[in-house]
Amino acid sequence: MSLPPGFLDELRTRLSLSQVVGRKVMWDQRKSNQGKGDMWAPCPFHHEKTASFHVDDQKGFYYCFGCHAKGDAISFVKETENVSFIEAVEILAREAGMPMPARDPKAQEKQDRRSQLAEVMEQAAQFFRLQLKTGAGAAARDYLARRGLDAQALERWEIGFAPDGWQALWDHLRGKNVAEDLILGAGLAKPSNKGKKPYDTFRNRIMYPIRDPRGRCIAFGGRAMDPNDNAKYLNSPETELFDKGRSLYNHGPARQAAGKGRPLIVAEGYMDVIALAEAGFGASVAPLGTAITENQLQLLWRISDEPIIALDGDTAGLRAAMRAVDLALPLLEAGKSLRFALMPEGKDPDDLLRAEGAGAVQAVLDGAIPMVKLLWQRETEGKVFDSPERKAALDKVLRDKIKLIRDPSIRSHYGQEIKDLRWQLFRPQRQPQNRPWQPRGKWQPQKQPATVGARSSFLASSENAEIQLREAAILAIAALNPQVVIQFEHQLEEMECRDPDHAALRQAILRHAIDDPDNLKDHIAESLGPTALENLLALRHVAVIPCVYKPGDVEKAEMTLAEELAKIKALRGLDAEIAEAAEELSDLADEALTYRLAQAAEERNRTSRSQNEDRAVFDVADNGARINRDEKDAFQAIMSGINFERKRR
Repeated sequence: MSLPPGFLDELRTRLSLSQVVGRKVMWDQRKSNQGKGDMWAPCPFHHEKTASFHVDDQKGFYYCFGCHAKGDAISFVKETENVSFIEAVEILAREAGMPMPARDPKAQEKQDRRSQLAEVMEQAAQFFRLQLKTGAGAAARDYLARRGLDAQALERWEIGFAPDGWQALWDHLRGKNVAEDLILGAGLAKPSNKGKKPYDTFRNRIMYPIRDPRGRCIAFGGRAMDPNDNAKYLNSPETELFDKGRSLYNHGPARQAAGKGRPLIVAEGYMDVIALAEAGFGASVAPLGTAITENQLQLLWRISDEPIIALDGDTAGLRAAMRAVDLALPLLEAGKSLRFALMPEGKDPDDLLRAEGAGAVQAVLDGAIPMVKLLWQRETEGKVFDSPERKAALDKVLRDKIKLIRDPSIRSHYGQEIKDLRWQLFRPQRQPQNRPWQPRGKWQPQKQPATVGARSSFLASSENAEIQLREAAILAIAALNPQVVIQFEHQLEEMECRDPDHAALRQAILRHAIDDPDNLKDHIAESLGPTALENLLALRHVAVIPCVYKPGDVEKAEMTLAEELAKIKALRGLDAEIAEAAEELSDLADEALTYRLAQAAEERNRTSRSQNEDRAVFDVADNGARINRDEKDAFQAIMSGINFERKRR
């Protein structure tokens, strides 16, 4: 069976050789370097104990220094599975999610045509390079010199010039007996609508050859010399050789540099890549003037686990970064992500290199932020969250974005990171108190540190003990009634939970109650152990709470949580006032201190009383007995009727 041209290249691009080989070998972790794709293991083709079998994941080849077996992913499957070439391709295609192409009797003919088109592109590249050295290319040479490129750099990057003529390249290629359909098929010329000869696609432009990972010239990028040209940059049209969304500028050299440990940098344009590579950042690529596509993202991850997106420090650069975030979220895998290095405002990497040198660019790269931070920055920067509605809107946007992540482990970590960032943004800040009265005069008493006795007074310790008891009750209610957690999410986040066990349980509840309430108990057991929740529910003051021994009453759970959270808030306020008062005991006694403590105590007493007395089901009699309120009201109504009849008589 003949396969269509490009199918095997696409198959090798989508697959990681180390993953294919890893099913059959045990990697030597001491000798392997997964970050560079440099993996070693005992050879699966002959019996040995040493790790002489080498896989170069970046290049897609393996080699054994013992038995000299070598090949790619297809040959490895063919040898280890004892299957034919086509069967090996079918196995890998299923793994890569690629449908096998139908039988194509003209496959060889198409492959031959692709080879012919590649030869025509090479001839065009040579023509453009020669034109740059002529008098017509003087202005282009001056421009490139101003951009810091010398003659050696021009040769390394094979930069050329397309003269300002309608058929300059066309006439050159036709003079070498190149068929017209090949010139048109390579995208080097376009047919005329006026019945004349086809005209060149690129005219009066600096030309940058675009090569595939194998080094074949597949397209060109042209930079206009005329400032009034409608298109400053122009790429070749898509052809049998060139698919813009599946290609990267400088792909092959960048892959080699990344294999040697250099960070993979994704810049915006050709000159950015050239400038970065000339400055020592050899693992630099560009997505050919378009937003990064899904296929390009997969190509980047084949080269490096964590490419750095280095975009211009302007509005367009930020928009491109945000589009990359939205694209990458559903595709994230363990160990595969992006980092973002935003250039100073108004500058691109080339500008920064020329102005401040490679050290400044390295500093920006070192400060690259992970995707989750950029996502948070996009949704919060320049916005004010001074109302519950605005905070809720932020929560909804972020929650919707996190849901796009398919990997459950990554999704969970993103959720936790967002919660931490949210806590930092919204955590309560203690404001200085405005005292109603201050002592006047030149002399001010010197403050003394509070004594140990004052810090650990009976009052303070009893308040802390009560807070811990109430925290335990709150966590038990939330764990058994997860459907109410979303309503009290912010208050639960703000609980200090000085007890480490309480803090761990609170985090488990917040992490799983909203996304998977039906399995919350299982998540808690998995995170904290099977006895964590049991020990909490066994506490005497917890076990007697109606929402605990009889969960499921949502209204009662909401009422109880609201009341307990309000009491803790008041206790915390009183505790803070007492601590501050202890610090000020050595000061001159004044009315402000008494006033503040009185206010805090009143707030504590007010919240100690039930906030939901009107909605309670029971009243408590003087002797402590519980009286059903409905029965009590009915009894009072009967007694009122009896008294009324007595008065009538």
